[in-house]
This record gives sequence, structure tokens and C-alpha cells, in this order.
Amino acid sequence: MKQRYYQKTAASILAGSLIFGMTGIGQAESLAGTKGHVRFPVYMAPGSTGGCSKHYREYVAARGHSAYAMTPFNWATEFTICGVSLNASSQQAAEAKALKSCQAGLKKWKVSTAGACSIAASK
Repeated sequence: MKQRYYQKTAASILAGSLIFGMTGIGQAESLAGTKGHVRFPVYMAPGSTGGCSKHYREYVAARGHSAYAMTPFNWATEFTICGVSLNASSQQAAEAKALKSCQAGLKKWKVSTAGACSIAASK
């Protein structure tokens, strides 16, 4: 009696671990929902307007190689400029495009920032 009980328990534990293990394998293909390699923390001031927080959410939700670039946040400066590249062919291509986008924003809006554009996160 005990042996049959142990066999059923072992079989159900094995089946459960296989199910959970297989779902983990399927998620390894997509980068959606991950922050990737974070080089410095992305911080948005409360009450800030503009598209930087929207672009960061899009970056995190992106399924492919993506990058998010921004100027460093500092309480003494009023502005941060950002750039994003989503679903590029490679991580390096995404980083280059995001950096170029951020630098174009610096040229367009001539405001004082805490520093130059740099890659905040990439995946």
C-alpha cells in the first residue's frame, strides 16, 4: 500500500517539475519583461512629463535586442534626454541607435543636462 502511494506521489512530482521546467525553456527565447544589462539606474522624477518613462516601459516590454540611452539624472538639473532602440538585429546595433537618438535629442532641445548621453540599459 505504501509503495503504491509513494509511486503515485513521485510520478505527480516528476510530472509537475517537467511542466514547470518546459515553460522555463520557452521563456528563454524572448527578452520581453527583462531589464537586461543595467549600467546605471534609470530614474524618472515624480511628475515629470515627456516620453522618457514611456520609452523605458517600451524598452522593458520589447521582445528583441533593445537599448535605452539617457543623460544622467540629477536633482540640480531640470531636464533629462533619452533615446531608445527596439528590436534591433543585435545588442550592439541597438546600443548605437539608442545613443544616436539620445544625442539627436540633445541637439534638438538645447537644455542643460547633468551630462552626456550614455547607455543606461541594453539587452
